[in-house]
Amino acid sequence: MENQINESVKYLTKEQFETLYHISRVLNSVIYEDSLIQETLDLVIKVINAERGLFVKYDEHENRFDIIGARNIQKENINDLSVFSSGVLQKVIDKKEPCLYHDVQSDPSVSQFKSIQLHNIKSILGVPIKRGDKVWGVILVDSMNNRKEFNEGNLVFLDFFSNMVSLALDKITQMQELQNENIILKNQLQSVKSIPDLIGKSLAMQKMAALIHKVAATDATVLLFGESGTGKELIAKAIHNISSRADKPYLAQFCGSIPDTLLESELFGYKKGAFTGAVADKKGLFEVAHDGTFFLDEIADISVALQAKLLRVLQNQEIIRLGDTQVIKVNVRVITATNKDLKQLSKEGKFRADLFYRLNVFPIRVPPLRERRGDIALLVDHFIKKYSNKEILLDSKALKILEDYSWPGNVRQLENVIQRALILCEDGKLFPEHIVIDDESEEAAFQGTLKEFEKILLKKRLEEYNGNRTLAARSMGVSVRWVQLKIKEYGENI
Repeated sequence: MENQINESVKYLTKEQFETLYHISRVLNSVIYEDSLIQETLDLVIKVINAERGLFVKYDEHENRFDIIGARNIQKENINDLSVFSSGVLQKVIDKKEPCLYHDVQSDPSVSQFKSIQLHNIKSILGVPIKRGDKVWGVILVDSMNNRKEFNEGNLVFLDFFSNMVSLALDKITQMQELQNENIILKNQLQSVKSIPDLIGKSLAMQKMAALIHKVAATDATVLLFGESGTGKELIAKAIHNISSRADKPYLAQFCGSIPDTLLESELFGYKKGAFTGAVADKKGLFEVAHDGTFFLDEIADISVALQAKLLRVLQNQEIIRLGDTQVIKVNVRVITATNKDLKQLSKEGKFRADLFYRLNVFPIRVPPLRERRGDIALLVDHFIKKYSNKEILLDSKALKILEDYSWPGNVRQLENVIQRALILCEDGKLFPEHIVIDDESEEAAFQGTLKEFEKILLKKRLEEYNGNRTLAARSMGVSVRWVQLKIKEYGENI
């Protein structure tokens, strides 16, 4: 091996030695493959005196090449793989060794390739990037002129370069995996802290659970809609956990009240130098969530400009980082949530109609707490166990107060009330005096129907006046006859 290296080195010029040294420094200073290749391909093109350079990753299972980087002599990116010879790329893969074609037009082994004839390619150098016994990718340079510079010396140079890239890829891949795991773990930790467990046996919860099981078996885009505090992120995570993507990343991003540029950089990532402070390439969450599930909460709050970019992800499963032109393919199951009427917003021109229909493939309404009052006792028991290490009982009168309240803030509000009650409780049992509900703004915050509010108010006033219909009617400014009719209408529910 040492003799082979010594034999190969004699073909290298001083310029090639210096270029390899420069490239080695570049490879040790960057993090992501695309930056690595774009900064080094220009050096390779220059020293070999080629016109174009290409670095591709090879997918053995699908027998497919994906561009990591491609440049021309003008230092411009090339995004179309078809302008290069796929036949020569395949030859490098099959042989697993460097290939040199000084004049491909007259070489019967490659001259028949369509891309060579179509693009009038004259000379090609190709070398494999190996990782262990397998070919990870290929580096290829070519020219449309019959260049004598495509010789054994330049082939040796390119082979040295491929070995350096191979070594750097090991380090870079490990760093990427660690960074991705770190992002995923942080995101999962935040999700666990911010939402309660999925709890409930009511009919409304049973119906929703059936929908979750049905859609989880697919990759359909899901839109969760409902009032604030109902636990929409919990539903998103439940869909992920019982899907075929369960062992893949689950990420969540809150979209409300975040500056547009910051949110865009979080979602799509950015290239080094894209803006002040962008000192290195950064992966976006869509990239990190590749093959997994990405939950976007409060989707109605994103700008129209960002809506267009999200539409591209849903339509083409691809993104472009800020400050870049390179298209990156992603395979992500998207779940979104909102407490607003997206259809109405699209009619008003505040939300793209085409995006709405893309998001609304499988809508799920998350019921408010007032529609699942039978679950309140279960939820209270869960929150007691969550916030107390002692056995705390719930007085029946305290439970009745909780079940009778309209809960405009839904499960999140109930959790806060129980947490507060546990602080006030001293004797191992929650009594009515421990249940402190700030309902001064209840009427303003109520998001149910007029009929629902009417029933709640009537029930509350009758209890307030010990069932006296005359006093209850007077307090509401209605007739006793109206109260009697409503009691008959609602029956046992009042």
